[in-house]
Amino acid sequence: MNRERIKQLLEDARAGRISIDEATEQFARLPYEDLEFARVDHHRALRHGFPEVILGQGKTVEQIAHIAERILAYHANLLVSRTTEEVFNRIREFAPDAEFHGEARMISVLRDRTERGEGVIAVITAGTSDIPVAEEAAVTATAMGNRVARVFDVGVAGIHRLFGARDEFESARVIIVVAGMEGALPSVVGGLVSVPVIAVPTSIGYGASFNGLAALLGMLNSCASNVAVVNIDNGFGAGYVASLINRRRG
Repeated sequence: MNRERIKQLLEDARAGRISIDEATEQFARLPYEDLEFARVDHHRALRHGFPEVILGQGKTVEQIAHIAERILAYHANLLVSRTTEEVFNRIREFAPDAEFHGEARMISVLRDRTERGEGVIAVITAGTSDIPVAEEAAVTATAMGNRVARVFDVGVAGIHRLFGARDEFESARVIIVVAGMEGALPSVVGGLVSVPVIAVPTSIGYGASFNGLAALLGMLNSCASNVAVVNIDNGFGAGYVASLINRRRG
C-alpha cells in the first residue's frame, strides 16, 4: 500500500464508496499481514517507494506464491529474486502478466510503470560471466521505475573497450559496476565519473579469487572516493540502492 492508495482509500470512505468497516479492515493489515510462516510488510512501499521484494531462495513454491498473492492484493508491482521457472508458472495462475527473467532468476509483475528516476542508471560488467548478477541489478532498477543502460564486457584486461563505451555511461546519474577476478573495474570507472559508483563483486574467478572474496576486498580498498560496495553477487542490493539514489524528489 503506497501513499496514493491510502489517499484513495480515505477519499472513498469520505465519499461513501466504501464503508468505514471496509476501510478499517484494509488499514488493519498495515504495517504487516501475518501469514504464520511470513509477515508481509505492506508498509515497505510507504518507506522505500516499492513493495517488499520476495527472496525466493529457501522458500517453497507455495510459500512464495502465497506471499506474492498477498502483495499483489495491495500493490501494483511485484518482484521475486533468486527464483525458478516453476515458481513463475505458479504465480502466472493468479498473475498472468508476470514476467520471468531467466538470466537474473527473477519474476516481475509491473502494472505501474511510472518513471520515478531522475536520470539513467548504468549497469557495467567486467566480463560476460558477470552478466547474471548485472541483470539482477538491472531488472531491480527497472522494476523500481528507472531507465537502465547496459554496458557489458568492458573489463580491465581490454580497457580500451571501456573507453570506447564511455558515451553509454558518462551521463548516468548512478553507475553499478559488476566484476569478479581481482575486482579492479569499479575503481577505474570511479576515476572517470563524478557520480556514485556501486561496486558488486561476483564469485567469478579462479581459485585464488576465493569465490568473490578477492574482488570484494579489492573493491573495499578502492582509491576512488565515489565507490561504495555491496556483498558478493548482490545485484539486487545494488539495483535497489541505485534506485533510491536516483529517485525523483517531490
